[in-house]
Amino acid sequence: MGDHDPEGRERLDRERLTQAQLSAFRGMLGPVLDTNAFYRTRLATAGVIRPQDIASLDDLRRLPFTTRRELTEDQAARPPYGTLLTFSPERYTRDHRTSGTTGRPLRWLDTPASWEWLVESWAAGYRAADVGPEDRIFLAFSFGPFIGLWCAFEAARRVGAMAIPGGGASTEQRARLMADNAATVLVSTPTYALHLADIARAKGIPAMDAVRVTIHGGEPGASIPATKRRIADTWGATCFDHAGATEVGSWGFECGELRGLHINESEFIVEVLNPRPDEPEREGELVLTNLGRVGMPLIRYRTGDHVRLASDPCPCGRTYVRLDGGVTGRVDDAMLIRGIVVFPAALENAIRSVPQVSEYAIDVDRRGALDELRVRVEAAAAGGSSTADVAESIRRATGLRAQVTRAEVGSLPRHELKSRRVVDHR
Repeated sequence: MGDHDPEGRERLDRERLTQAQLSAFRGMLGPVLDTNAFYRTRLATAGVIRPQDIASLDDLRRLPFTTRRELTEDQAARPPYGTLLTFSPERYTRDHRTSGTTGRPLRWLDTPASWEWLVESWAAGYRAADVGPEDRIFLAFSFGPFIGLWCAFEAARRVGAMAIPGGGASTEQRARLMADNAATVLVSTPTYALHLADIARAKGIPAMDAVRVTIHGGEPGASIPATKRRIADTWGATCFDHAGATEVGSWGFECGELRGLHINESEFIVEVLNPRPDEPEREGELVLTNLGRVGMPLIRYRTGDHVRLASDPCPCGRTYVRLDGGVTGRVDDAMLIRGIVVFPAALENAIRSVPQVSEYAIDVDRRGALDELRVRVEAAAAGGSSTADVAESIRRATGLRAQVTRAEVGSLPRHELKSRRVVDHR
């Protein structure tokens, strides 16, 4: 890996990193306490009326959490943007919205300064994947109000790479664009990367020939071992995970060691909320405070992402905390099936471990007093062995017995953005 961190911020010792975070947080608090109606009252109630009232990062625990529900209710009560704006509306130049997969979409505004912060945060992921001026990045998305696509596109310029937009094109057209431009980097969701490769192979398009790196966000697939291997093998490339959200920003990236997501602690303060106070705060819900989005900030935001902190340092030398297995799922996605807590990511890893499976869908029902786990799979090979293999893989991974059936190839839905393969009908 080249020297992509000339200021050494990613390798600061913990004491210096903590002091840098504290300084940045206090710097953000100044204008927020002055003019941000949403946070001014909340912080004052916690005894914070000036930046100096936060003497250390431990003082953050005095502050209330921020939840998505509170943000949604605030925007609904005071449309269109709620009370979270630090500046007057004419200071903002970007308007984006969340995807809406977890509820009513949120509108999010950015000033020129906060937009530059967002782009630089995304660029950290490119640098960690050793993407630079020699690369041609293909972005396989339809460009809309979702913020991540725009940040990824503009961050390509930040690292000197060519950006090739894939919006407004069919999957076959995108494959041809990649081949025509000899794209070396693919940015997409994990699901769409596999679908794009299927179409390219079926049409005889050499879209994969020059690709050496794939970067994926929007869903946890690129940190699920079986899915990660499938993408890497399919594209003949190194598969990197990436994490972010419209309301928070691009907070996590994977380095060349491929040992989980680093949280970009130069720009975010991280906490892990464990609902069981008698256990160490190493596994639970990810809580983030961003440090550079002054115009519409988030302080102690409960992301809803379930994570587990890695205990060992990364060989890459970064001192940022690292998530073992990336985002393992949404806290509210955990399902209790026959007394066993199961995350969709665990089911995906079990299913993707069977090489014949190209796509799948899961339904959870209750028949009488018993839960029923039904799985439909598209399998490349004929015969019944693939369904039996999937059922056995699920049993070994979770202890659950699943009813697995074959679906016609091409019959299950493909998703360009966030996939929803699991439906709980109970």
